[in-house]
Amino acid sequence: MMTDAGRHCVFLDRDGVINEEVEYLHDPAQLVLIAGVASTIRALVDAGALVVVVTNQAGIGRGMYSEADLAGVTARLDELLAASGTALAGSYFCPHHPTAGIGEYRIACRCRKPEPGMLLDAAADLGIDLARSVMVGDKATDLAAGRAAGCHTVLVRTGYGAAEEVAARAAGLCDAVFDSLADAGPYLLARL
Repeated sequence: MMTDAGRHCVFLDRDGVINEEVEYLHDPAQLVLIAGVASTIRALVDAGALVVVVTNQAGIGRGMYSEADLAGVTARLDELLAASGTALAGSYFCPHHPTAGIGEYRIACRCRKPEPGMLLDAAADLGIDLARSVMVGDKATDLAAGRAAGCHTVLVRTGYGAAEEVAARAAGLCDAVFDSLADAGPYLLARL
C-alpha cells in the first residue's frame, strides 16, 4: 500500500455503475450514462480525488469484440465526461477469461475482478493510497477486488447491484449501499 502521501481514488466499475448495462457493450453509440454520473464524477475530481475505471471485458477474450472496439467505447465515455467538464484519471480493463477466453486471452490472471490487479496497477501508476480509496461497483466481484486491494467498498443498486445486494451484504463485501453513483456522491465526498 501507498503511504499517506498517496492520492485518494474512487475506483468505478464501468457497466451498470457509470453507464446503463448493455451486455458486452462494444458500440460507442450504445453508451448511455446513468443519470447524475457525470456531475458526481466532476464533483469528486473537483474535490481532489482521482477517478479511475476498472472494468472486466471478457467479451474481448471470448472473441466477441476487439480491444479497438473497447477503445471506441472508452473514447465515447471520455467525450461525454469532457462535455460535463470533467475527466477520468485512468481507465483499466481486463480482457481475459479463465475458461471461455480464446488463445492468449484464456488465462487465470491477476487483473480479472475479483482479483485486485487493475487496482494495484493503477495505484502504482498514479500514486494512489489504496487504504484511503473506495471501490464502487454493482457486483460482488467488484467489491471483492476492492477488498483485496485494501479499499473501502460501495455497492450501487444500478446494473446488477439490486440483484447482488443480499449476497454482497451476507459476504461482508460492502461498507455501504446506495441506489446509484449519484446517490453515493455525498458519502464519497465526505471520505475525501
